[in-house]
Amino acid sequence: YGGMGLDFSYNIAVAEELGNIRCGGIPMAIGVQIGMTTPALTRFGSDELKKQFLVPTIAGDAVACLGISEVGAGSDVANIKTTAMRKGDEYVINGGKMWITSGCQADWMCLLANTSKGPPHQNKSLICLPMNLPGIHIAKKIDKLGMRSSDTAQIFFEDVRVPSKNLIGEEGMGFTYQMLQFQEERLWGVASVLTPLENIIQETIEYTRQRKAFGQSILHNQAVHFRLAELATEVELLRSLLYRTLALYVEGNDVTKFASMAKLKAGRLAREVTDSCLQFWGGMGFTSEVLVSRFYRDLRLLSIGGGTDETMLSIICKYMETLPKK
Repeated sequence: YGGMGLDFSYNIAVAEELGNIRCGGIPMAIGVQIGMTTPALTRFGSDELKKQFLVPTIAGDAVACLGISEVGAGSDVANIKTTAMRKGDEYVINGGKMWITSGCQADWMCLLANTSKGPPHQNKSLICLPMNLPGIHIAKKIDKLGMRSSDTAQIFFEDVRVPSKNLIGEEGMGFTYQMLQFQEERLWGVASVLTPLENIIQETIEYTRQRKAFGQSILHNQAVHFRLAELATEVELLRSLLYRTLALYVEGNDVTKFASMAKLKAGRLAREVTDSCLQFWGGMGFTSEVLVSRFYRDLRLLSIGGGTDETMLSIICKYMETLPKK
């Protein structure tokens, strides 16, 4: 379908390299395109669907977005309310989606919707939804704290009709398919912050070496260079966890626990590194002229998007069997 037939480790290599872009929005948009909207289609979609949606997406001729979150259901995917009810050979879609990356410009959406009234983990399906259909309303482009080069949309659906053949895989399996997609999304997210964090630390070293206070460089203070050494160590530990998880995933193992651990650590470390380094930049760090202030805003999303830190902790607890049994 136009791809190179390589395993997922190459996606991670790409994500790391894209970290050299001096903002978070562009790598995120590419990640949505190749690691968040298309894994389920690649695994479970029909040949016809792959030719219609996957081929142009891989080629870069079509922009894709992922329609999961709603106003009342962010990390709580099972609680989504959007419906896609079967009528003849079509699904009729009603509801809305919120915080949709690339939603203002997308050509199609990988949509998760309720296709029956059964149990919440068994009544959902993934559907390839062209975004030019009647009844799709892009309500607004959301103004955000960070990731400002990435468009994020609120979208409503009113009696949107889509052919039933646009169903990805089996009806009712959407929740399961999406949980699998989340694994690749979370690993991509972890990989995408490694290089920015390294770059921020290095630029902070260079700046504090030049900047002087009380007759010596800021870097000469033990509190500063010890802290930077600690942060660099944490980044390398995160990289090791990612690579271990990646190796297991490529071998076909369930990496839900390790991927959740890596995502949790990445979100928290991104906040820790950018906050600590911004402090060492002093007043300059509070301006919009330096990289550290941009990533202070952009990387804050990692603890929220793709499952909050609290959701990651719940998943980890489940796999450690520390939660009360129902």
